[in-house]
Amino acid sequence: MEPQLEPEEAEEEAGRPAAAEADPAEGPLAEEAAPRPRRRGRRTALLICAAAVLGVVAGTCTGYLVQAHREPTKLPSLAQPLHAPAEGEAPKRLPASQDRRVRTDGDLRELLLKRPRGTKEAEWLEGTDGWMDLAAYAETYERPGGSFEGQLEHEFRRAAVTAWDGDSYSVEIRLVQYRQQEALAAAEASGQAQYWVMQGPESDGWAIPGTGEGMAYVFEEPETEPGYKPVYTAEAHARRGDVVMEIWINGEKRVDKKMIMDLAKRQMERL
Repeated sequence: MEPQLEPEEAEEEAGRPAAAEADPAEGPLAEEAAPRPRRRGRRTALLICAAAVLGVVAGTCTGYLVQAHREPTKLPSLAQPLHAPAEGEAPKRLPASQDRRVRTDGDLRELLLKRPRGTKEAEWLEGTDGWMDLAAYAETYERPGGSFEGQLEHEFRRAAVTAWDGDSYSVEIRLVQYRQQEALAAAEASGQAQYWVMQGPESDGWAIPGTGEGMAYVFEEPETEPGYKPVYTAEAHARRGDVVMEIWINGEKRVDKKMIMDLAKRQMERL
């Protein structure tokens, strides 16, 4: 008599195939013969792309055919009716004496203040003919090399200068003009000069009437160097259009506010 199996063992035994009935597809040969699985959706995606391309081509051809059968659009006439001329007299051109542009494009030296009576022309001014080229102008700064490059970037055009020596004071006035094709260089130059004044020794400052942001400054303490007498200074900076005005006064005693303001106002009136 064969031993009776438990219910769970009977089910497991029934699920096993007989050795003679083993599946021939199993084993290493079956793995080599099995085909690779096909990527899902690849064929469908190709069909959709092809349909989209054909749709674009068909639509383009249809558009060309429709446009080819349309009548050409008439172009507007080149001859346009003339407007009636304005009534009244045309405004007269400003005389050269009132046209600031004409004056500043002329001889810039003629716009400088005249040397007062009783004074003599500064010795260093001899031979300059009233002009300062870019190299000479850059030399008036503490760092000439950097100033030269900066003036080139600001489109330096020209500079006219006058200077004189009196009994107690010496005066120098410059008119520096910029081309201003790329930027408002005159405004930047005047603003930078005033910025450096504010960074220096203590000074009193006053607005120059009719110049917008123009300012005149008088320094409280003199400049001192070993072997030289103390020098009191004052300066003024303003601009009009493309021209920058620069005034310096050096003296043996403190410069009076009236002196620097009078020079600045009269010089700006000539621009």
